[in-house]
Amino acid sequence: MQQIASFFNFKALKTNYRRETLAGFTTFISMAYILFVNPSVLGATGMDKGAVFTATALASALGCLLMGLVAKYPIAIAPSLGVNAFFAYSVCIGMKIPWQTALAGVFVAAVLFMIITALKLREAIINAIPRDLKMAIAAGIGLFIAFLGLNDGGLIVANKSTVVGLGSLSVGTTWLTIFGLVITAILMTRRVPGAIFIGMVCSTLLGLVTGLIPLPHTIISTAPSLQPTFLVALKNIGHINSLQLVVVVLTFLLVTFFDTAGTLVGLAEQAGFMKDNKMPRVGQALFADSTSMLVGSLLGTSPTGAYVESSAGIAVGGRSGFTVIVTGVLFIVSLIFSPLLAIVTSQVTAPALIIVGVLMAQSLRNIDWDKLEIAIPAFLIVLGMPLTYSISDGIALGFVMYPITMVAAKRGKEVHPLMYVLFFVFLGFLWIMNAQ
Repeated sequence: MQQIASFFNFKALKTNYRRETLAGFTTFISMAYILFVNPSVLGATGMDKGAVFTATALASALGCLLMGLVAKYPIAIAPSLGVNAFFAYSVCIGMKIPWQTALAGVFVAAVLFMIITALKLREAIINAIPRDLKMAIAAGIGLFIAFLGLNDGGLIVANKSTVVGLGSLSVGTTWLTIFGLVITAILMTRRVPGAIFIGMVCSTLLGLVTGLIPLPHTIISTAPSLQPTFLVALKNIGHINSLQLVVVVLTFLLVTFFDTAGTLVGLAEQAGFMKDNKMPRVGQALFADSTSMLVGSLLGTSPTGAYVESSAGIAVGGRSGFTVIVTGVLFIVSLIFSPLLAIVTSQVTAPALIIVGVLMAQSLRNIDWDKLEIAIPAFLIVLGMPLTYSISDGIALGFVMYPITMVAAKRGKEVHPLMYVLFFVFLGFLWIMNAQ
């Protein structure tokens, strides 16, 4: 046990087994919904939902284990929620591309990811981002996940008159979210260790007692077969033979690249890992990300990426890779205990996302708001993420504006050359996404 603690540097990080295990469990609980949401989304393309469930669990487990062992960060990896919607509704349904070919596109994008990672290009790009914009990314992700939590919990809903509005307070599950939010806020204010996790447990118990959360019919079930999706990507690489499909591959590459890069930076900022505006071991973190994406495509799921829900585990004290080792193991265990995961509804995890959003929004104080050449692009990032419902779109808006405002302020020489390159990359990215 002492060797494991030494490997994960518990002493320097001022952590211990109990705290890391609790953090890993909290992260898993916060993102376990992907086990059920991903099959539902990809199932719309005709993919076998059972196979996607198993692929999701295995790809998530692999990503978490690699992140924990290689990069030693408490940042979990799983199929990205926004990218799976692009895969299903834009590529397969909108463009009428078979899911088999789309999976092949994910595989090719993953190979390109690994090449870019090996060349350390991704690492160079992340380190080239100015500190103020990194602070904006962290705060923007905070607002984004808080908005997710408010929407998942039924507190904020779509409204034809005002775009969004307050949800109905006559819905029982909405009160479950309110209960969890109040309990968690009180515990956080009182500095109670594990407050977020305790809040989720209380919400789950209340839901079960009141009948708002149905009791599972069984406890253990056999993991569904991977056969319908296993290695289908390899068999369909030859079908990527048109300009349209090349654009699809590049879009997968761009979206996953900047979603993951932005999430890594935001979470590293929250946990206090950033040093001199750089993220240590970022290359290893990107290797874990690209490898899990590659394997995930072979198993039969959409692109994986770093998960903002990792912030819940970080908030309860997770600081080492052991946190996501626990998360990865729980993903494997979930293959046979999947019926129990159904009791952790979106109303249970919603308060955790809202509270963590508050914590991440604290990065706003580190942005130089007195200088408009910094404030304008930073503001577009912060506001763009929740309003476009996309981390990568929010980053794109800010990164396109940043060189413009810096040049206008006669500070163009202070802009890293890669930021000028990203200006054109994001212009292309926004055009590609808007053209779909």
